Amino acid sequence: MAFSVSLKTNSLIGIVVIFHFFFVSPCFCARKLTSLYQPPPIALTYHNGVLLEGHLPVSILWYGQFSPAQKSIVADFLISLNPRGQPEKLSSTEPSASLWWKTVQNYLKKAGKREIQIVQSNQISDESCSMGKTLKKSQISELAQAVSPKSGGLTLVLTATDVAVEGFCMSNCGFHGSDSKKRSAFIWVGNSETQCPGQCAWPFHQPIYGPQTPPLIAPNGDVGMDGMVENIASLLAGTVTNPFGNGYFQGSAEAPLEVASACPGIYGKGAYPGYAGDLLVDSSTGASYNALGLNSRKYLLPAVLDPSTSQCSTVV
Repeated sequence: MAFSVSLKTNSLIGIVVIFHFFFVSPCFCARKLTSLYQPPPIALTYHNGVLLEGHLPVSILWYGQFSPAQKSIVADFLISLNPRGQPEKLSSTEPSASLWWKTVQNYLKKAGKREIQIVQSNQISDESCSMGKTLKKSQISELAQAVSPKSGGLTLVLTATDVAVEGFCMSNCGFHGSDSKKRSAFIWVGNSETQCPGQCAWPFHQPIYGPQTPPLIAPNGDVGMDGMVENIASLLAGTVTNPFGNGYFQGSAEAPLEVASACPGIYGKGAYPGYAGDLLVDSSTGASYNALGLNSRKYLLPAVLDPSTSQCSTVV
């Protein structure tokens, strides 16, 4: 698969985020070792560019070995984001994936855009890893283009535990990019369970840096996949609100602070370095979560910057 496209990628999640969360950073939202500390407001500037809006077909490339159960964790999450994906008998104010997504949608409203309706498009499995098990970033974009060569839409490229991607576990856990000519975007996230769960699946694994608190139990019983959902959610928020590098962000367009990357390591109220926040706990499994989804799913979703308050917002 050979493609010649001009692509822009933004690395939003990874070791850098975790390092900046546990230590002081001039670029990310620095935090002190206390839950009582209230950081100053962060306002993201809208640079008047195109945002993803309206009907959004989402394709998925499963690169490497993923079980049907693992695939359903991600598929159910995407469906759960739509308002109609809210679990039955759940009020509009109870913690759900769609309530979390509503904060992201508010950026679209603020810019006068249409709300997004996510529609699952095609899913392709490349179990034999046709481009090998050691990939460069440029190859990720080629894979995305092969899955969804048409204009518009969003492609998730998800790599299995035994696939190494340039920068993975060293500088990021995933990134998003785009082809501005085709007005299409893509997200890559890797399964970190065997490579770097301390960087890319925290708090379901002890972190490499900072306070060594006991890991939490993953809500879907799969540390790698639950970690992937965290990263997919964060990157999805950034992709929708800054798909082509001229949407909502603060700082440099080459290294932007985006909707979710502005709130690293925060999953519930009272979060501080080494502590994800006050979360909900499943009484039968002991798993920690903060959002409900379809098919009795439970997820742990990252805080996002609320445009109305300029503060990090969580669903619990």
